[in-house]
Amino acid sequence: MKKLVHVVGAIIENDQNEIFCALRSPLMSLPNLWEFPGGKIEPGETPEQTLLREIKEEFDCTIEVGQKVEDTTYEYENFIVRLETYKAKLIEGTPIAAEHADMRWVTRENLHTLNFAAADIPAVEKLTKEKYSLENLK
Repeated sequence: MKKLVHVVGAIIENDQNEIFCALRSPLMSLPNLWEFPGGKIEPGETPEQTLLREIKEEFDCTIEVGQKVEDTTYEYENFIVRLETYKAKLIEGTPIAAEHADMRWVTRENLHTLNFAAADIPAVEKLTKEKYSLENLK
């Protein structure tokens, strides 16, 4: 039976309406795929606490966690991931990649150009549609 891993990801948006994306290193599981940064929920942690801890550990930044965007369960070859993504705002610091191979700020309309991990794709699709629906209101 495959192990279920419960993780959270932060959809950090800056003042230029760009979203922070991180490239998993070749040494990580799901290597060389883009993701919304975050990590595994530890026992006793809320998803929000996990995001605060993980973003501090992995990028040396402080964030403010907002509303949930997506809750996706995806079955990979060797494990199952439940990924909860939350909107977030950078409060302090400039991201420095401690574990990831690369990182970049990407506009919503260009999110689809990155090769995201499968569990992140429903959130990518929702964010892209949200951008287009906001443009249609103008």
